[in-house]
Amino acid sequence: ANVHNYLKTKKSVKVRLELEGGCLRLMDGTGPQEGATVTTAGRLPAPSQPSLEQRIELEAGGERRVDWRVKVVREGEALIRMAALTDEESDAMEQRFPVYVHGMLKMESFSGMLRADESAGKFDLTVPAERRIEESRLEIRYSPTLAGAMVDALPYLAEYPYGCTEQTLNRFVPTVITQKILIDMGLDLKKIQEKRTNLNAQELGDAAERAKGWKRFDRNPVFDAEEVGKMVKEGVQRLAEMQLADGGWGWFSGYGEQSWPHTTAVVVHGLQVARQNDVALPAGMLDRGLAWLKGHQERQKQMLKNALAKGPDGKSKPVNPWKEKADNLDSLVFYVLGESGQKDDEMLEYLYRDRVSLAVYAKALFGLALHKQQVQDKLDMILKNIEQFVVLDDENQTAHLRLPQDNYWWSWYGSEVEAHSFYLQLLSRTDPKGKLAPRIVKYLLNNRKHATYWESTRDTSYAIEALAEYLKASGEAKPDLTVEVWLDGKQQKEVKISPEDLFTFDNKLVLTGPAVTGGKHTVEIKKRGTGPLYYNAYLTNFTLEDFITRAGLEVKVQRKLYKLVPVDKSIKVAGSRGQAVDQKVEKYAREELANDAELKSGDLIEVELEIESKNDYEYLIFEDFKAAGCEAAALQSGYGGNAMGAYMELRDNRTSFFVRALARGKHSLAYRLRSEIPGRFSALPARAYAMYAPELKGNSDEIKVRIAD
Repeated sequence: ANVHNYLKTKKSVKVRLELEGGCLRLMDGTGPQEGATVTTAGRLPAPSQPSLEQRIELEAGGERRVDWRVKVVREGEALIRMAALTDEESDAMEQRFPVYVHGMLKMESFSGMLRADESAGKFDLTVPAERRIEESRLEIRYSPTLAGAMVDALPYLAEYPYGCTEQTLNRFVPTVITQKILIDMGLDLKKIQEKRTNLNAQELGDAAERAKGWKRFDRNPVFDAEEVGKMVKEGVQRLAEMQLADGGWGWFSGYGEQSWPHTTAVVVHGLQVARQNDVALPAGMLDRGLAWLKGHQERQKQMLKNALAKGPDGKSKPVNPWKEKADNLDSLVFYVLGESGQKDDEMLEYLYRDRVSLAVYAKALFGLALHKQQVQDKLDMILKNIEQFVVLDDENQTAHLRLPQDNYWWSWYGSEVEAHSFYLQLLSRTDPKGKLAPRIVKYLLNNRKHATYWESTRDTSYAIEALAEYLKASGEAKPDLTVEVWLDGKQQKEVKISPEDLFTFDNKLVLTGPAVTGGKHTVEIKKRGTGPLYYNAYLTNFTLEDFITRAGLEVKVQRKLYKLVPVDKSIKVAGSRGQAVDQKVEKYAREELANDAELKSGDLIEVELEIESKNDYEYLIFEDFKAAGCEAAALQSGYGGNAMGAYMELRDNRTSFFVRALARGKHSLAYRLRSEIPGRFSALPARAYAMYAPELKGNSDEIKVRIAD
């Protein structure tokens, strides 16, 4: 309490503290015995017992601060009333403060996979003894396939509102591919539509509620054969109308449009896939498209030959038009023509010669063409060339391609989703039951927008095509296995999974409250039969531990505190007459603070949240809970100019950052605090979570700080 004496004479003041609400307790040794006086230095003699009253002497016009140290004993609302009493005038005031529990809802994530030749896997987890038992929850999810989750993306393609050439194609081809797989499995499409299991074992929450959160579409055409037939008829007719007189396709159609090699290759590839899935095409439509691509390839070969031309003196003298290397577009056209059985040994050699300069995407296309033509030695080399870009993550059983810096995202061959999709197709044909392909599948699914589709209609179409091919090649389309979940040596659940109930089986075990006992536990996942199994587990507790440790799987956050120490710094600026003068600027040196480090009231602190994301995500919140003795240095919420473009919201007990898009990799967010109130405080862990994906959670360690006068 800051006590002011506005009276004309010196006064003996009794300062009294009153606590209500049962949340705070006076700590031993923090108040003097009644009647004790303050020394001339303003310090109180060391007391033997705590007291709610202190007596001080105040000169006329003087002021003095009186302190009590209190300890939080429970959560709730604390009422603090202070009174200053004299023989002439008295005053008092009261305030109410929220008192927060030292605890948080913490989720720990576990991920695993059993290959077809493996029968069991296990992991350990620890349930804290200090917790709110009724809020404990253990959820274990499992699925024989992740690729089957591709059906979620089909409504996005069917309902896309524009109708250029690519989007017309992508509206029906992926649906045809998926429906044929389901029909070949002998499934009842209507039955699946009524009740469908989420085949992505990593996703938590009720499927219907997740759909509402992501604003998914109301219908999925894949379960309606009549609707698909109508879509195919309309799509094929529209593409036939958009085909130009020379046999190729442009972006749209009409006066002034011309055929483009990339667009034509995309359409011809899609039509070939559609025909493989029993779609009838108008006579000559596909042949004219192939002929246009063949003519384009011949022109490109001639340009490559022109680059090798020599003059009369024998020196190199390219002839116009010419180009030095076979490029990414040549690889795409070569792949599409190869799908129809056409071979071109000259272009094959050019592409193999220039393979190092091809984008990873184009290397995968070239590899698919080599596999089709059974050129094994060159295919082996291309696979080795691509493998150097593969990054494995054993923690969550994924793999991705680390594309090089010259992989320009604005070009078609710069699409990360499409590059992964065609690489997955290549693996599905060369090693479908190997270790790498299912990891790529999991990575692709983890990087869907809105947990359903990818970046565009084209990359979504290619991803579905790749997942469908993997589903057939790996055998995951026809699982025949029994899953058992064991906890501490006792069987908790047994589920039979077959092709007939692939989309309707019971895919989770949930234990709550007292069933989740404290201590260390071992979870075992066992399977019998054929096929792989993917599983995830989520342990949620409202922990009351004294020191809460970090947790997180897909998104991780670690918090660091730095004391900012002013340093002398000046820069040259223009003076009033244009002369160079020195001007001091604000600059600080950062000193990292260890846990339980001591600060002084008034110190400036920088809080840095180090964020690691294994995938690309959207709509995330990062909350940093500040120590109660500190206040934010900034006064206004808003976009603070941070590198992530996050919106910063300042609240009484936390600072929140709202991140629209989080790219895979490491990032950081920072803001400043000022230490104010003396005491020892706990800053609860910083938290990370996604607004629409409840399985995306992580937290940092908590940290304790001491603030001295």
